[in-house]
Amino acid sequence: MKHADVGVHPMDGGLARLHGRNACLKGKILVAGPCSVESEGQITEAALELAKIGISLLRGGIWKPRTRPGSFQGIGKVGLPWLKAAGKIAKIPVACEIAHPSHVDACLEHGIDVLWIGARTTVNPFSVQALADRLRGVDLPVMVKNPINPDIELWIGAIERLRLAGITKIVAVHRGFSTERKSIYRNEPIWRIPIELRRRMPEIPFLCDPSHMAGSSGLIKTLAQEAMDHLYDGLMIEVHPHPENALSDGAQQITPAQLRSLMASLKTKKENTRAGGYLSNIDALRKEIDGIDRQLLDALSRRMEIVRDISRQKERYGVSFFQPRRWRTVVEDRTRYGVAKKLDPDFVHRLFEGIHEEALRWQEQAIEAPPPESAARPKQRPNTG
Repeated sequence: MKHADVGVHPMDGGLARLHGRNACLKGKILVAGPCSVESEGQITEAALELAKIGISLLRGGIWKPRTRPGSFQGIGKVGLPWLKAAGKIAKIPVACEIAHPSHVDACLEHGIDVLWIGARTTVNPFSVQALADRLRGVDLPVMVKNPINPDIELWIGAIERLRLAGITKIVAVHRGFSTERKSIYRNEPIWRIPIELRRRMPEIPFLCDPSHMAGSSGLIKTLAQEAMDHLYDGLMIEVHPHPENALSDGAQQITPAQLRSLMASLKTKKENTRAGGYLSNIDALRKEIDGIDRQLLDALSRRMEIVRDISRQKERYGVSFFQPRRWRTVVEDRTRYGVAKKLDPDFVHRLFEGIHEEALRWQEQAIEAPPPESAARPKQRPNTG
């Protein structure tokens, strides 16, 4: 069975050499197309319009894992030949989501070029393993979206399961996370999670799906630019010829004309430059940061030494390590102070959550293995609060 030329180098995830002009986002991968394939006419119209812009890959949902059973669940297998034919007419390879081994069979039968695993599937290791088992021996690129919940291990686990099945062309797709916090986004970006994944798996290409993050077409541009600022390898954007008539997620889809305008507005960034002025200035600023970082670590080390002394007092008088009232007071006070210093309150809260967790660990260690008397801190010390 022939598929589009997807290349052989595992480092590019199989997407960098996809047959597609990609004239609108030089040096990047652009995946675009409607949330759902709704009809033969709709997907063909979308493909022809997107071909004029120049994209890498035409996306189209065939099966839609919706939250509520009464909503549109996708056109089903009947839409696969429509998707493939539209790509052939427009000379663009095509991709769709898989959530069940039977979806893999159907996609292979109809010559789909690229597959992706959605967030609702990534979250379930049983489902991912079933897909990996069915994909064993299949030489197609597979895109893996982050799980719904902000859990990096589930994301990594899904990628590892595919690798163990022999899949070499893997791409990570950051589409945001569901949280309980109120947000302007449908799914919060939580950029630190994909950044950490990239640190741990630098060989895997990264795409950003600003459509699912935004939930609204008006927010897509800002998120897409932030992805470029974070040096993502490309974008995956939902584009519909007539979003107002879309059967699913119409609010977050844009028109081909809007995509063209969006691509023209984006500014790609580079990781570094050899410009003399930049190098001299950045080196001086980085040295200053290095010094501040050492001061932070010195202060944290001193704080933990005090924590160790506190733990002995608590043990001596039968007091619990964990004190909820004190913890609430600390968080509220440090957050107020941080805000006064123009720091984000969520950042301050996360920072002190980590410090508190480490403090509890130090207290446990202090009781289990108390240090020798010679290493104990002097009893007299300034009051640090």
